[in-house]
Amino acid sequence: MSYSHLLVAVAIDSESHLLLKKAVSIARPCQARISLLTLANDPEMYNQFAAPMLENLRDLMQEEAQQFMQALIAQANYPIAKTIIASGELSENISHLCEREGIDLVIYGNHNQRFFSRAACSAKGVVGACKVDVLLVPLDDV
Repeated sequence: MSYSHLLVAVAIDSESHLLLKKAVSIARPCQARISLLTLANDPEMYNQFAAPMLENLRDLMQEEAQQFMQALIAQANYPIAKTIIASGELSENISHLCEREGIDLVIYGNHNQRFFSRAACSAKGVVGACKVDVLLVPLDDV
């Protein structure tokens, strides 16, 4: 099957390089577009007790996410159509982007053993919310 627009859900960690590499291997033969999505942590859950000291935390987290995405793109060796830094529920963001941007494949990482219960719930939500193909890439022992 040939895809035209892939969405790669990445986290700010080294495992995201594996996800992007997988996306490039799928996109390159058919010259598909690749978009990247990451979630920026919501500082509201951190700053309840130290609001005055952490008022710029949101900006710092946004900047960290932008720097990570730029580094990821630099190593991709393939053009990236769009990068999205979102907040909120991952599955809702993915579902919305698929509809709005014409995404036909979502690539998502999955920890099969160490973090099984947490990752399985997250992966289940993404698969359940998407009306397009979802590729779950195992990330154990990466």
